[in-house]
Amino acid sequence: MPAPKKAAKKATRGKTSAATAIPEDAVAPPAAADKTAAAVPGSETPGRRVLLVDDDAEIVESMRTVLESKGYEILVARDGNQGLLMAEREKPDLVVLDMMMPKRSGFLVLERLRRSHPVPVRVIMITANEGSRHKAYAEMLGVDDYLRKPFSMDRLLDSVQRLLPRAR
Repeated sequence: MPAPKKAAKKATRGKTSAATAIPEDAVAPPAAADKTAAAVPGSETPGRRVLLVDDDAEIVESMRTVLESKGYEILVARDGNQGLLMAEREKPDLVVLDMMMPKRSGFLVLERLRRSHPVPVRVIMITANEGSRHKAYAEMLGVDDYLRKPFSMDRLLDSVQRLLPRAR
C-alpha cells in the first residue's frame, strides 16, 4: 500500500509544479488566435488571404494598406523564389504577382503555380511593361487579371473583390 501513496504523491507533485509554471496549452491557442484576429479584421472569412509578390517596397505597402483596410489577410514576398515558397506553404486564395522581379520572374512563378496546384490559385499580374506580347503570354498561362503600372488602388481593389467574393 505505501507504493500507491508515493505514486499518487508524485503525480500530484508533478501537477503542482506544472500548475505553478504556465502550461503551454493555456498559452498557445490564445496567442495563435490573437495573431490572426488582431492582424486583420475579418480574416476569419474564408477566401481572404492575399499574397503580394513584388520587390518594390512602396507598391507593396500601398497594396497592403488598401487590402488590409478591406479585411484581407496580407502575406508578402519580395522575390519570385520567396513567392513560390510562400504560395506553397501558406496556400493564399489570391496572388498579386509582379512580372519583373529578382531571382525568378513573375512568368516563371505563374507557370509553376499553374503546374503545381490542382485547384488553381487566382493570380493578378502587375507590370510596368507596355508590351502586348507579355499580356498575351500571361493570359495564355492562365492569369486571372493583368494590371499595368501605374494603376489606381481602386482598380486593384475592384479586381481583388471580383476574384475573391466575400461569401464562398
